[in-house]
Amino acid sequence: MSAFLTIEGLNVSLSGVLPILRSVDLAVHAGEVRGLVGESGAGKSMIGKAILGTLPRALRIESGRILLDGEDLQRMRPRDRRRLIGAKAALIPQDPLTALNPARRIGPQITDRLVDILGWRRRAALSRALELLDEVRITDPERVMRAYPHELSGGMRQRILIASAFAAEPRLIVADEPTTALDVTVQKQILRLIRDMQARHGTALLFVTHDLGVVSKICQTLTVLYGGLVLEDTTIEEFFAAPGHPYSAALLGATPKYTDPHGSLTPVPQSVIDAANAQLDAFDRARRQ
Repeated sequence: MSAFLTIEGLNVSLSGVLPILRSVDLAVHAGEVRGLVGESGAGKSMIGKAILGTLPRALRIESGRILLDGEDLQRMRPRDRRRLIGAKAALIPQDPLTALNPARRIGPQITDRLVDILGWRRRAALSRALELLDEVRITDPERVMRAYPHELSGGMRQRILIASAFAAEPRLIVADEPTTALDVTVQKQILRLIRDMQARHGTALLFVTHDLGVVSKICQTLTVLYGGLVLEDTTIEEFFAAPGHPYSAALLGATPKYTDPHGSLTPVPQSVIDAANAQLDAFDRARRQ
């Protein structure tokens, strides 16, 4: 079965000088939940931005292909690309407060995408928004539609972003660390909600996170990234049973164990970091030749 999202040899750099993503290969099939993990600065969010066409201006795609439902995004006209992404892909961003416009009510922030990009009638878009707010378990959705973001809790704002992401029934959602800004209790609720919504709608999900505990609860497959280079691509079962790369094993070893709350944390050994950096240097030298 062909993947709904396929990334082949994706190279992204800062001003053509500093590599950000190094020949990334990645695939997400219909209905699959793939985790994308690595430490801060590994390039996880940049993969999501490359897919959705929201890379910062200083970054550029040097080479590679991004195929969405068989369409090569790099070969499309910008307007056609935006329309395809708007119809078939969506984002659940990291910080619900900054992702929502503080000067606008919640209702239009959900319905505008349906109306402006997908051509829905406003009444149908409004009905869909109310239906989704109810689906993400928001009480009194009519009141919330009239509210401003600052009038709602962090958990409610994140639920609204989830509802907005699923509004147009996209076939792929990029979730960019969607629980980072929330407290632990709310994180658990939001993770369960994302998992339930994904299963109900059959959506492919690329879940960006640095938390292997989250990965174990929601993902089926896993890609480990370091310095913009894919070090491992595996299933969740295989990863937790026997990680295939020393860096992956070190990440797993550094993860807190809920079964041992008083156990000490094990930092990633410097020798593992040095070996991973040597792998990056070897890759860069090979590309320059």
